[in-house]
Amino acid sequence: MATIAEFTIPAHEFALSETLERRPDITINIDRVVAHNTSQVVPFVRVTNGEVEGLTEILEADASVMEIELFGETDDERFYRLVWNETAEIVGYMINEHDATVQEATATDGVWHLRVLFPDREDLSAIGEYATENGITLDVKRIYGTDEFEAARYNLTESQHETLSKAIKEGYYEIPRGINTQELANELDISHQALSERFRRATKNLALSALAIEDDDDRNTET
Repeated sequence: MATIAEFTIPAHEFALSETLERRPDITINIDRVVAHNTSQVVPFVRVTNGEVEGLTEILEADASVMEIELFGETDDERFYRLVWNETAEIVGYMINEHDATVQEATATDGVWHLRVLFPDREDLSAIGEYATENGITLDVKRIYGTDEFEAARYNLTESQHETLSKAIKEGYYEIPRGINTQELANELDISHQALSERFRRATKNLALSALAIEDDDDRNTET
């Protein structure tokens, strides 16, 4: 069964750690990644936030970068094609040896956050063994099936996803509203207070997901 896993890897065990150390405020997003073989990984990245002036020279000096091509820029963004060396070969291993698809990869604050689709749960186990054998700290945050993807991709619990979907369908966010909070709570068979709490937590989870940051408050895991 196809499995989606979300996990983190410290940048110093993966790629672009030197760049992230020199420009700690930037965010690096992989828009697409190609692995010609296990050891040659070619990501197309978008760099946002922080100071991007002079970033090309910093990337050129990064030990994990073999080749670099700047193919687009704005005042506050840079778009690059990179070729990483063997430090990033775990991604090449995922793609070439286990037919994995990197759905999302973001680096910020010295940590890479990845979401990867594996054809089978056993492929994820093999990646874990590979990471252990090669001294890579693979910290798995979530594992779910493709049928749970729509809710999980935005860091929502099943009940939060259901509530927001119902609210949109019933016109709660329209002007004027097609349904009020008490009516929506009745539709979901929960109290008005429970609905308000669910909205608050769902909104927070959406914001955390959009901003690619982590939250240490485990009270946000309501189901």
